[in-house]
Amino acid sequence: MALGGGYFKISYGADLALVDTRLRRVALAALVAGLLLLPRSASPFVVDLVTQTALAAVGALALNVLTGLAGQVSLGHAGFLAAGAFTTAALVEAFKSPPIVTLPAAGAVGALLGLIVGVPALRLKGLYLALGTLAMHHVVLYVGGELQSRWGANTGYSIPPPRLGGLTLRGTVAWYYALVGVAALVLLVCVNLKRSRVGRAWMAIRDREIAAASLGINVAGAKLLAFVWSSTLTTVAGALFAYHRGFVSVEAFSFFLAIEYIAMIIIGGLGSELGAVLGAAFVTLLPYGIDAGVAALRLPGGAEFYLFPLKFGAFGLLMALFLIFEPQGLAGIWRRVRNWFFLWPFRYRPLRPAP
Repeated sequence: MALGGGYFKISYGADLALVDTRLRRVALAALVAGLLLLPRSASPFVVDLVTQTALAAVGALALNVLTGLAGQVSLGHAGFLAAGAFTTAALVEAFKSPPIVTLPAAGAVGALLGLIVGVPALRLKGLYLALGTLAMHHVVLYVGGELQSRWGANTGYSIPPPRLGGLTLRGTVAWYYALVGVAALVLLVCVNLKRSRVGRAWMAIRDREIAAASLGINVAGAKLLAFVWSSTLTTVAGALFAYHRGFVSVEAFSFFLAIEYIAMIIIGGLGSELGAVLGAAFVTLLPYGIDAGVAALRLPGGAEFYLFPLKFGAFGLLMALFLIFEPQGLAGIWRRVRNWFFLWPFRYRPLRPAP
């Protein structure tokens, strides 16, 4: 039985096991217990921050499927989120539909958008692919703006708390458990998807498309499936966003939101599910950290007003720094720290070349 890090697999069963060592099982049990007990020991503000992180992690995991695994660049992530949110808002406004109807409907709209965007994207690469997804973003926002101005209020749609049977999802703690559970489920699906035949095909296409085609992989079909998977998960995340915020407006889905999600997967580590979660936490908490740091400085003369743009410029600066100095992101840093502890005290310096 493996008692160490579990990095050397000697059987197919060990390779397929998600939690293959005693240390990982203990760590997972401690994490689950900590998440379950967090609302009892933390303030409502901290609980809300974790809830926002869980919701952001769902969208980041969806984008990681498309960009991190399949290697398809997308600038239309905010448009997919808006599609899910406005689908939910329209169904609730017109038919008073419950979540058991709106969430599958949002997923179906996402799958349709994935097909609409994915088919033309088969002939596009690089910058042209990014611009094509950006065009979809603007089209979705235009449609959402028309819905908002014609059938919703002028400022947006108000959505009541979701009800399922006799239960109403209301309050910080209830939303915490709901969204953390959804994020855990999506994480489990994405981890297993990466280990499946489809996930391996995506990674082969990402690394070397011509070689993947020579091995018999249906490159066009795999790319299209990546768009459908990612867009479906993203629109469901947009529906959850609409229910959690209780209000849907076009202004909430600007291009800056798409940049935030790109920052999540780059800072966290492209192609890593752990990196998507860590990146979502980092990007979600960064503005609050900047606000706390500026407030702690107590600068005179309204300096907080002039330092406010730091929150927007920090994302671009951090993405550039991680791309240059840490391409593997926060997940790569975590792996190095973990390996250092597992190898200690047998860590040694690399051999120096002879003078």
